[in-house]
Amino acid sequence: MKSPKRILALAALSAACTLSLQAHADQCRLPPAPSKIPDGSTASQQEMVTAMETIKQYNGDVQTYLKCLDFEARQNQLSPGDQATLHNAAVDQLTKVADEFNEQVRTFKSKHG
Repeated sequence: MKSPKRILALAALSAACTLSLQAHADQCRLPPAPSKIPDGSTASQQEMVTAMETIKQYNGDVQTYLKCLDFEARQNQLSPGDQATLHNAAVDQLTKVADEFNEQVRTFKSKHG
């Protein structure tokens, strides 16, 4: 059976780790994903071009975020595990957005030749 002091110490450590991760996550801010990707079957060429520019900007912002995470990890402000978790979540989100946009580009091209 675990002693109450040990349980309390583990709870405090867990809370401190959570707060630490949150503090560093606040220093490196994941950019919000674009709110809307145009429907390729109804979008104009200008809407698709604007969306492409937005996606390119988002990609650059995510790359900056990943560099921030790398910097924080090198400064021992973020554990390798936390860095990997945050990095993978950002890349997954970026990939999802890019896949959605590419799907709409294919739809747009099939409609407009």
